[in-house]
Amino acid sequence: MSLPVLIVLHQENSTPGRVGQFLRKRGVPLDIRRPALGDPLPDTMAQHAGAIIFGGPQSANDDIDFVKREIDWIGVPLKENKPYLGICLGGQMLARHLGARVDPHDEGQVEVGYYPIRPTAEGREICAVWPDHVYQWHREGFELPRGTTLLAEGDTFPVQAFRQGDHAYAIQFHPEVTHAMMCRWTIRGQHRMELPGAKQRPAHFEDRLVFDYAMQNWLSHFLDRWLAQEPAEAQLTA
Repeated sequence: MSLPVLIVLHQENSTPGRVGQFLRKRGVPLDIRRPALGDPLPDTMAQHAGAIIFGGPQSANDDIDFVKREIDWIGVPLKENKPYLGICLGGQMLARHLGARVDPHDEGQVEVGYYPIRPTAEGREICAVWPDHVYQWHREGFELPRGTTLLAEGDTFPVQAFRQGDHAYAIQFHPEVTHAMMCRWTIRGQHRMELPGAKQRPAHFEDRLVFDYAMQNWLSHFLDRWLAQEPAEAQLTA
C-alpha cells in the first residue's frame, strides 16, 4: 500500500476537494490534519509520500501560533526532499518560510473568480498542459523567493506559481475547487465580491463552464509529476 499524503486543512469543514479525489483515484491514502484545531504535524516525513497545505481564511502574516508553526514545519519536507505542494495560503507559507514577502496588492486589488495565467518556459517543462484561466480566491500574493524558479505569471499578482528545489511547489490558485465547493465559497464569502477586482457570483459559474476542463487536465498531469508516478487516467468531474 502506498504511503499517505499529508493533507493540512485550516477549517473544520474544509476538504481537499478535487486534489483529494484525484489522489484517491491513484490509490494514494490521505492523512488529513487540522493544526488550527489542535492536530499535530509529524516530526519526519518518513511515513508520508508528500505534504499538501491548502488555503484558508488566515494570512501567512498572522501572528497566530498554528500559522507560525506550519510555516516553520515546512522545513521538514524540504529537508527530507519530500514532495510539498502549497495551495494559496500553503503557497504563501512556503514563500514566507523561504524569506519572501506576502503582501496585499498595492492598489487593494483582489482575485476572486477566474483570471488569466501564463506559464513560463520552465513551467511548461514541468507540465506541458496549462489552463488559460485559473480559479482564484485571495487578497494577498507572494513575491518570488530567492533561488526559486518562476513557473507561472499573472496580471494583478505577477507570481502565480514557483518551484523550490526538485519537489516543493507553491501555487496561488485553487485547482482543488469542485462545483459544490464553489457554491459554498460564493455564498459564505459573498462579501469578498465587493472588493476591487473581484468577479461577481454568476461569472464564477459561467467561467467554470469554459475553463474548468483545462484546470482538471492540468491538475491530473501535475499530480502525476509531483508524485513521480506513471500518468493515470483521470476521471474528469464537473
